[in-house]
Amino acid sequence: MKRTTVRLSDDLDARLRVEAARRGTTVSDLTREAIEAYLGGKGRRLMAAKAGRSGRRDTSTQVEEILRREVARR
Repeated sequence: MKRTTVRLSDDLDARLRVEAARRGTTVSDLTREAIEAYLGGKGRRLMAAKAGRSGRRDTSTQVEEILRREVARR
């Protein structure tokens, strides 16, 4: 794996760290996931696949709507 340095604004860095903490993952993992999703990489997957770690409590009752939004984003 290669190491890359990216310069972020203070605001973007803060939002990235908050989102990583909310998901219970690392900033590096979240950054890789975002880049793969943006570039259409092999790691692309539906966000619902991680529903257990989403921080949401309504996933089981909202699964159809969540999937519909994820598919529409593609």
